[in-house]
Amino acid sequence: MSAKVLERFPAGSPRGSWPAEEYAAARRAEGEPATVVMDLNSDAFLVVVEGPDGDGRA
Repeated sequence: MSAKVLERFPAGSPRGSWPAEEYAAARRAEGEPATVVMDLNSDAFLVVVEGPDGDGRA
């Protein structure tokens, strides 16, 4: 499995993960199965869409 990162949000934001959760919710409302994950290396919340390897996503 691979994942496409749709957007990044800094974890140090005063609102924490809320901006990422709101962005993911808006993408889900549009039919995109977006999920929020934490990237510990970059200290950021990522909104991602998972897909099988080799599906042509960049």
